[in-house]
Amino acid sequence: MGRLSTRFSFCLYLFVCLLCSAAVPQSARAFQVGAGGFEVSGTVFFTESNRPAENVSVVLREAGGVQRGQVVTDTGGRFSFGIVNRGSYEVVINLTGYEPSSTAVSVENGGGRGSIIYLQRSADGHSAKKPSEQSGSAGSVSAHELSMPKKARELMFSGKQKIFYGKDVQGALADFQSAVAIAPDYYEAYYQIAMTLLEVGKKDEAETNFRKSIELSKDKYGESVIGMGTMLIDKGDDAGGEKMILHGLELSPNFWLGYYELGRAYLAENRLADAKKAGEQARSLMPNAAIVYRLLANIHMREKDYQALLVDIDTYVKLDPDSPAGAHAKQMRAEVVQKIQDEKVVTENATPK
Repeated sequence: MGRLSTRFSFCLYLFVCLLCSAAVPQSARAFQVGAGGFEVSGTVFFTESNRPAENVSVVLREAGGVQRGQVVTDTGGRFSFGIVNRGSYEVVINLTGYEPSSTAVSVENGGGRGSIIYLQRSADGHSAKKPSEQSGSAGSVSAHELSMPKKARELMFSGKQKIFYGKDVQGALADFQSAVAIAPDYYEAYYQIAMTLLEVGKKDEAETNFRKSIELSKDKYGESVIGMGTMLIDKGDDAGGEKMILHGLELSPNFWLGYYELGRAYLAENRLADAKKAGEQARSLMPNAAIVYRLLANIHMREKDYQALLVDIDTYVKLDPDSPAGAHAKQMRAEVVQKIQDEKVVTENATPK
């Protein structure tokens, strides 16, 4: 009884394989916020001028205060956090020179879509600083990206929208490629091109675009470095991939996907403690990314920590209930519970009376 039954091991193997192959497409690593919920999006305006509030940092928090994401408005004042689970959230904006804004959002049957937020100038009359002057307000948009031509940035936003909502991979790819045609040094767009090419299975072209992004950024853009490291891991070069991902995280220390990929590399090397630490960091940065719980499930399985494995499965099912992997996870949950109960019985029977 100290070991998993053959059937239980096989079921978990199938669950992990489904997670790897069917649940999360490659490019979803870049774009996915969650699954099985509804869109949270809106538009921000300045009250005094009624003009769109461009390049303003917007934060999404759960009702308990946990941050779920941070984005920056586009040239039309629009923002989007993609798809999140049903529940209560707040959309928070703190812009220097304006009154803090907190908008309650109930995500139910599309209720989080299309919020309109007006920013009121603060009573002291100080004008808002530019986003680049605000402490930590740049969010997911760098000063370099803000320097790109307006049309190129609009194409980037359009491409991301197509990935989020329309699942229009080819349309998104065309927008990203048009963006670099307008702005040839737009290395953030080359990263998006690479991630989108992975979606359609064009790995060689994706690698070319990762390298182009790294070259244009003079090896300063962490996301592309991490993307290149991920490709090395997929080729079996775990040590080389780990080194690149660590470098990428030095450049982009809050990029959750980097910690996920680092955990994958450590797991392949059977460095369970390091893998778990990286996985937990990814979870803290993006708690609604289903693939993080795949990683943690693999780690806890190898550790034979079945209580933690059960939590992983439950969380995955909550985030991805309708995919083949989610359906299979529901079926195997009972077997995990049975395994925990069996081990408890064995422990109790082995205890001296």
